[in-house]
Amino acid sequence: MTSSESAIKGMLTRNALAQLVDNGEIDTVVVGFTDLYGRLMGKRFDADFFMEQTVKHGTHGCDYLLAVDIDMEPIPGYEFANWAKGYGDIHLSPDMDTLRVASWLDRTAMVQCDVHLPESPENEAHGLVPIAPRSILRKQLDRAEELGFMAFAASELEYYVFNDSYADAARSGYTDLERAGWYDEDYSLLQGARGEALNGAVRRHLRDSGVPVETSKGEAGLGQHELNVRYSELLTMADRHVVYKQCLKEVADGLGVSVTFMAKFAEGHNGSSCHIHLSLRKNGEAAFADGDGQSDVFRWFLGGWMAHAHEFMPFYAPNVNSYKRYQSGSWAPTGLAWAFDNRTVGFRVVGTGDSLRIECRLPGADCNPYLAYTAALASGLDGIENRIEPPPVFDGDGYASSENAGLPATLREANELFRSSEFVRRSLGDDVVQHYGHFFETEQRAFDVAVTDWERRRYFERI
Repeated sequence: MTSSESAIKGMLTRNALAQLVDNGEIDTVVVGFTDLYGRLMGKRFDADFFMEQTVKHGTHGCDYLLAVDIDMEPIPGYEFANWAKGYGDIHLSPDMDTLRVASWLDRTAMVQCDVHLPESPENEAHGLVPIAPRSILRKQLDRAEELGFMAFAASELEYYVFNDSYADAARSGYTDLERAGWYDEDYSLLQGARGEALNGAVRRHLRDSGVPVETSKGEAGLGQHELNVRYSELLTMADRHVVYKQCLKEVADGLGVSVTFMAKFAEGHNGSSCHIHLSLRKNGEAAFADGDGQSDVFRWFLGGWMAHAHEFMPFYAPNVNSYKRYQSGSWAPTGLAWAFDNRTVGFRVVGTGDSLRIECRLPGADCNPYLAYTAALASGLDGIENRIEPPPVFDGDGYASSENAGLPATLREANELFRSSEFVRRSLGDDVVQHYGHFFETEQRAFDVAVTDWERRRYFERI
């Protein structure tokens, strides 16, 4: 842990945790890793046992956790884990740089893990599991380091709040839920105050749990909010993103309300995004800036990011619902143009000098941050290496333009581009593409056989 990280409120060193355990202030440690969906999975450890055993030796989990659907059903067709292989173990190695107080939980700390192959004669290297989301991002960060760059990022997450508890929402089939707002509350301090029981609590808990916060505000949807955390080194931001979502859901659950990070909760209403801001530094200096203008590195990174956006769309929009967010006039992009401070395009350039950065508006709030940042970094670094120029800067209403390249309309279309891309295979490896291509195909097939409320409303009586 760097000195700046250790100074962040709520972050812990091993010695600091030991003292809190000895004092009785911490008695539980949540040990988790992120699955394909971006969910935090893991175990709760007795704090003494964690200190004595888990810090050094790690722990195990079933490898099916990287080969299940959202209902935790094992899905056939994965090479990594299947019934023929017996669904063995993966090794979870705590990354002690992520050790933090989980202030929203009683006497609890939290640590995030890298996923390793289990020790065996076949796996003497005990290396990272290549298909684990955090492993995939680490590979691109290593590539950036080889080129002399450090990547910095920030996630801007939006979500809807409901006055119904999660249990009540489930019992109702997630229909007729009471939204926490009843008119457009974008920047409204009055409506924002009504949400402070949840949002204020989450701001404070994140601050006290090693996730420095900037702001929260009402958004344009009814009951929609946004909470922004401070930018950081890219892997740290992906980790914070996961902690943020876990904290928000658990605090909401404790208050008897619920939130959703679905990209499009309801037709006719704005979707929820995860705008990602990204910049590079080289030798401690901002690599995107060149005096008062933009550097070659900036231009090539943007060019690569845009050139490969279609191929990587499932990493920004990972399920069938994701693609319903891309609607004209909805604040979500419908094309791949870029512009300065223009919210109608997919790539919005903001800031000047050291703060110059690219805001990608493609990801929804449903994205897995490790995958979204992987796609961004792999694409941008390829742009630098191959000096890929972006298209001309766009000026005007991106929704009204017929010149900008459109986005895939469905997960099926996006997955076909992903699986057939030579660039994606070079960047990630055949095993990763096979695994995630099957994952996205499984999501699409599940939707293909589902009968929806829309179908019942449309056809029950009138056909």
